[in-house]
This record gives sequence, C-alpha cells and structure tokens, in this order.
Amino acid sequence: MELRHLRYFLALSDELHFGRAAQRLGLSQPPLTVAIQQLESEVGAPLFTRNSRGVRLTAAGQALVPAARSALERAQQALLAARDAANGQVGRLSIGFAGTMLYRGLPQILRHFQTEHARLAVTLRELSSSEQIVELQHARLDVGFAHVSQAPMGLCERLVSSQPFVACVPSGHALGRQRTLALRALADEPLALVSREVSPDYHARILNACQAAGFTPQPLHELRHWLSVVSLVAQGLAVALVPAALQQAGLAGAAFISVSDPHGALPRYETRCLWNPAHQQPGLPAFIQIVRGLHAA
Repeated sequence: MELRHLRYFLALSDELHFGRAAQRLGLSQPPLTVAIQQLESEVGAPLFTRNSRGVRLTAAGQALVPAARSALERAQQALLAARDAANGQVGRLSIGFAGTMLYRGLPQILRHFQTEHARLAVTLRELSSSEQIVELQHARLDVGFAHVSQAPMGLCERLVSSQPFVACVPSGHALGRQRTLALRALADEPLALVSREVSPDYHARILNACQAAGFTPQPLHELRHWLSVVSLVAQGLAVALVPAALQQAGLAGAAFISVSDPHGALPRYETRCLWNPAHQQPGLPAFIQIVRGLHAA
C-alpha cells in the first residue's frame, strides 16, 4: 500500500465524485481510477459503489477512512521529526563542563539555547578538563567547557572566559585583612590546589608561578574540584590560588584577595568551549552559535 493511494482514497471519500477529486489532487481522472482499483485489490473488497446516482462509500470504505487519515498523519509527523532532527531541532546534546562554569556563564548559555531549541534534550556531565578531552576525542561527548590554555590537536575551540587567579585564605587569617597581597606572602602556608590528574596544565602553571616568586609550596594538598579547594581553605586547613569566579560560590569562612603580579607569573584561568569537528551532531552548530553570542568575556 502506497501513501499516495491513501491520499487519493481520502480525496474521493470527501468529494464522492471522481472528477472533482481528480481536480483537487491535480491529476486527470484515469490515474485516480487506476489508483483506487489498485487499493481495492490490495484491500480485497470494494471501497466505493459507483452507479447512476453517484459514488458512495462501502462499509469497507467507511472503516478505512479514519485509519487512512491516521496513517497519513503519522507519516507526516515522521517526516517532520526526521527533518527536525536533521536541522538540529530535536535529539540529544551531551555537554561536559568543569564546575566553575556554573559561575561563569554556563547557566545563561543553557537557558538561551533551550528557549530556542525546547525539543532538543540537553544532558550535562560534570567532568574534569582532561576527562572532557578524552570523551570528546572518542565522540562520547558532543561539546565541553574545559579549562585549557589551548585546544588539543583535533578539537575546535572557542574562548568563553578568561579570569585572574586570586588568593583564597581563611577569613580569620591575618592575610585576610589585606586588600592585595604579593604571591610571596603565601610562601609559608600549606597550599591547596586541584590535582595534576584533573588539571595538569594549571597545576603546573601555578606551581611555576610560585617558584618564580621564590618558593615551592610545602605541604601541597591536591583535590579534585576547585570548590573542594575553597572548602578546605574555609575550614582553616590551607590557603589557595583559585579562579576569581569562585567568589560567587558564597562559602562562609573563605576570604578572597587580589594578588599583585608585576611580572605576570600567574596565568589567567581560561575556559574554552571544545568540540570535535569529526563528530557531526545535528544540534551542535546551533549550540556553538549560542556560545559565540553569549560567551562571558
């Protein structure tokens, strides 16, 4: 059974006149007659009676009308669903992010995107920068927000955030009363830092900045998340150098202080939107367009 047979049948069931139905369909009467005969042959019963008084639906024809309308509607819905999927309007987009992006524009990006693409399901995965890169390279993630100074080979990038590091000290600490401090002021304090495994780039660059300031942090506490770093500081167990956006976390017991860095030893904390151009996810171009329009400078 062809969908055109059902369309022809429904046109004739509405008009109950071969000439008017053919005109409505934009074809001549003979092809319509042949199509109805083919459909009746497939059904195994006449769908219309034809006599001098006109055309009438048989019992079989009356039973077929609602089923034919439903079949055509489902076919149209399937066509639209396939078209929407191809255009990135429906489907699923898997987004990776490191925790600090919650304070650096990710919620705004997601709200804007889902307003314009309400039928495209978004799933979020909190992953370290190194984990995101692996997932992107193996096409297990569609897009990521990673803290890297440059995109690894094979991935595309868009810089979405660049912020300074600030000192984070317990609020009762003597250093907490200062408005600005030199990096060297942290020399005699235990330092908390995200681990090398989680963020090898910034782990190394912060330690290099400390060494450039004339000290090697001892002891060094390594944690998996920046929020864990701030929490440790808030408990009075360490000091830290953290991205400035973490001031928005509102954790009691932690004070944040600008660091004077006349020699530029401290890096800026950069976040890049990363994606794999070889992984053709239909909704991805629309998401990248939103990122380009709303990225936090």
